[in-house]
Amino acid sequence: MPSTQETVQANAENRYQVTAADLPLSCPMPGMSLWNSHPKVYLPIEATGEAKCPYCGALYVMAAADQPQSAR
Repeated sequence: MPSTQETVQANAENRYQVTAADLPLSCPMPGMSLWNSHPKVYLPIEATGEAKCPYCGALYVMAAADQPQSAR
């Protein structure tokens, strides 16, 4: 039986805005379809507020309210 939860295509965008609720951050993120994606990799975004996936080049940016003081 197929899932009724809708998924987002993995690696379809070059930039994603994320929040503290998305931590720990991984690419592809939960909720992305994985059948045509690269292996899951965890990205260290907490220190700088930005992280780039080494596989697909997607840039993940923390929402301004969730960024560490040093990254503002």
